Amino acid sequence: MAKKKSNKVIITCAVTGSIHTPTMSDALPLTPDEIAQQAIAAAEAGAAILHLHARDPKDGRPTPDPKVFMEFLPRIKQNCDAVVNITTGGGITMTVEERLAAPLLASPEMCSLNMGSMNFALHPLADRYDNWKHDWEKPYLLGTKDGIFRNTFSDIEKIYRLLGEGHGVKFEHECYDVGHLYNLAHCLDSGLFRPPVFLQLIFGVLGGIGSDVDNLMFMKRTADKLFGDDYQWSVLAAGRAQMPFATQAAIMGGNVRVGLEDSLFIGRGKLATSNAEQVAKIRRILEELGHEIATPAEAREMLGLKGGDMVKF
Repeated sequence: MAKKKSNKVIITCAVTGSIHTPTMSDALPLTPDEIAQQAIAAAEAGAAILHLHARDPKDGRPTPDPKVFMEFLPRIKQNCDAVVNITTGGGITMTVEERLAAPLLASPEMCSLNMGSMNFALHPLADRYDNWKHDWEKPYLLGTKDGIFRNTFSDIEKIYRLLGEGHGVKFEHECYDVGHLYNLAHCLDSGLFRPPVFLQLIFGVLGGIGSDVDNLMFMKRTADKLFGDDYQWSVLAAGRAQMPFATQAAIMGGNVRVGLEDSLFIGRGKLATSNAEQVAKIRRILEELGHEIATPAEAREMLGLKGGDMVKF
């Protein structure tokens, strides 16, 4: 059984995602070159894991195209030792097959995996802007009012069979609500996934559980009840709750995730200039609290990963 080392905290950085659009921040990396540069800088700032999506370099919209992923994955690997974690969520308009195309080609050490279908709603963001850089942005956001992010039990099993069994991938189990923890427990009971599992407890996305500290406590107690000591856990919170929730998670013995996928800000009303700026901020907070930052090698040991030499990029 893998145990969390005392005082070692894994920092994950989610570099670009599929939530925010180009109009919202000039710092959001969109091209393969920008994604590579910001990912490498985040690793240098202390991120042991880099969670990666791809964007169409022409207009910044989310893309599942493996060719775009392969324009930045090798460069990241060549320039840092961080664990590369590729999304299987992609974007809410993508099919499961599209979402799996890049990770099946790249065979990374880790992939994210949403632990259930949900209303993943971004439409309130559309009301915050009057002028848009690209025509696709506002309709994309508004479309989420009538959209469902799909990850059925069949989808989850398919992703595990293809990537877990097929490629030795370990998963960042993204849990947007308490029911997602029970979904994972059911999967483990059914013989899917191998402990220790890595939970990413997510707060503040409309359609999921809210960013209330009582909810964090409840999610953690539920995880303890369902998984005992056989799990690692991390926390991310959307928007303004990002840093406070990461700090609270670390105080409780957890790991943390930051990055421009989850929040575009570095402080109240102040846009972050880069992913590395967010990583550096949470690192300062963690070290002031007496924690040590896990290296990529330590993160690999804690999570039982196959190793950076076993990927295909």
